[in-house]
Parts: sequence; C-alpha cells; structure tokens
Amino acid sequence: MMPQLEHQDANIPNGRQIQSLAKQWAKKYVQNLGEHTDRLDEEKELSAQNKRILIAEKLRYALRNTSLQAWHKTEYLIGQEIQRHRINPNLIDPWQISEDVFTVSEKTLEIYAQMLSPQQLSRIISPYLGAIRKKYTATDPRVIGFVSMQFHYTGIMLIDDLSLRNKNELLNYLKVIDDHLYMPLQRAYDAAANQDYNSQTLAVVQQLLPASTEIARNICERVIELYPNYSTYSGNLKNPVVKTASIRDVEMFQVYLWVCVLENSIAAIQQELFPLCVMVYPTLKVRWELVRQMINLLGKEIGNRLGRKEQQLFVPYFQALREMFSPEVFPESITDELKHQRKVGSSLII
Repeated sequence: MMPQLEHQDANIPNGRQIQSLAKQWAKKYVQNLGEHTDRLDEEKELSAQNKRILIAEKLRYALRNTSLQAWHKTEYLIGQEIQRHRINPNLIDPWQISEDVFTVSEKTLEIYAQMLSPQQLSRIISPYLGAIRKKYTATDPRVIGFVSMQFHYTGIMLIDDLSLRNKNELLNYLKVIDDHLYMPLQRAYDAAANQDYNSQTLAVVQQLLPASTEIARNICERVIELYPNYSTYSGNLKNPVVKTASIRDVEMFQVYLWVCVLENSIAAIQQELFPLCVMVYPTLKVRWELVRQMINLLGKEIGNRLGRKEQQLFVPYFQALREMFSPEVFPESITDELKHQRKVGSSLII
C-alpha cells in the first residue's frame, strides 16, 4: 500500500542519518529558490492567496485534459522504446500513471493555493513520490522514464497559458516533483539510514549535498560555453527550459553517485541510470559527447571539493560512468553531427 499524502512521515526510515540528509535537501531548496522572508502586510497577503486559489481552481479543471495531452507527447517521444528495449508493455499502465499524476498534481495545487512554500511541498509529498518511484522501478527500472516524462509534460503544459510571474512561481513547485521522480532521493535516504552514525561515506555525501545545485549550474554553464550553438529537441542549451532540465540531469547523476557510494554497489547506475539515458537521450537529441563532457566536468567539480582520501570513494563509480558512455560504446560526436547538418542544410532543432 502506498502512503496517503496527508501523512508526512509514512514509509520514511527512522534514524539521525536520514533525518540529516533529508533536512539538508530541504535547506537546499530554500537557498536555491532564493525565497525572501520579507513579511507582506495582511491585505496584500490575502490578495495574493486569493489569486493563487483562483489559479489553482483553473488548473484543476484543465488537469485531466492536460494529462491526456502529456501522455500523447510521451508516447510520441519514447513510445517506440517499449519494443526496442523489450520492456513488458503490461508494466506501463497509462491509466494508473494518469491517476498518480492527477493525485500528485491536485495535492501540489492545494499546497500552492495555501501559500505554502516549495520546500514544504517537498516535505509533505516526498514519501508519496518515493513510493510511486519504488512501485514503478520494482520490476523494471526503465519504466520510471515514462512516468517521469508524463509528470514533467503534464506540469509544463498545465502552466503554459499563465503569466510569466505565475508560471515561474509554479515552476518551483513542479521542480520538486521532477526532482523526486527523476532522482532516486528516497533510495539515497534509505541507504543513508543504513550507515553508521560516524560513517565517513555519509559525511562525504552530506558535505556534497548542499553544493549539488551549484555544481550542476557550473557544469551546465561550462557546457554552454563549449557548445554555444548546440540544440536539443527542446531548443538551444541556453534556453531557460533546456537549461533547467540540464541542471536537473546533472543533479540526477550526482544523486545516483551518492546512492552507489552509500550502497557500496554499482547497481543503481547499471540497472537504472544507464538504461534510462539510453532510452531517453537519443530521442531528446542529447548527444553522448555532451554526457561524456558532463561526467568529466562532474569529476573535476567533486574532486575540487574533496580530499584525496574522500575522492577514492567515488573513483570506481566515475570509472564505470566513463566506460559506459565512452566513445567505444557510443562513437558519435557533436562535430560529426554538425558536419552532417551543414551538409544536408538542416537544423539540429527537431
């Protein structure tokens, strides 16, 4: 049975380790979203909440139709991957996925209308999202690719007609959902709970966690400098939507690394991260050279923040990532792609 959204502590392991790790993640949301603590006067606050209530009500009415449109887009983008990757189609139930999307979206809109912050949403909804992720990855981890994409496009399409200010507000709430579905956060929390209190491994992860978004932003900025004219399915790397997704993906790689270090196993990367990348990235026109560059920069960023002894905890998993995404496995390069595009006189944007 999945936990009810009303119960914030359901299915969360006990122990100081997980409390500390989860608390750090929540703190990071506060810092990254740059929330201001200036108090509004009572009249302005009431007016702001009334606006949010009206927006939330409008979006609830649009939710079912939007979810259907999002499923069509998900099917268009990666539907063919079911057969290509030999995924059991019975594991991908669009009705069950849509029901989960609807439940989470309704709760998110409710929290938004109540003027609660994105980090409060994270604390309330993370057990439920963790259970959703666990459910869909139990038999075949690749299924989470369909689920995450369905959640992502439902949210993006739902807020498309809002004003820029309201859209940006809600994007912060949608990011909470994206992060918990794309990243194995609950698995990281569970692995942290199994560590000894004085674990060096846990201490290293706790040291890196607050810097994970800064690391991701640094890497994405560097990649944009290296490939200023490159475009993915959704647009140029400088496009705000593409950049946000890129930062999320770099954070996702970091969380998978934490899981591997905490579990002392390569399983999370081998069984989940790598197959998902193979399934999704080519469809979204993310070239493997970009992934290799990101892994290389990630190694440098983390290396700059850790001592030599601490770095050794990550070495086996970085080596595994480099080998999995090496030119021997994926020989394509962006240079070759650009030459091809100039030859046929077309654009990289699909």
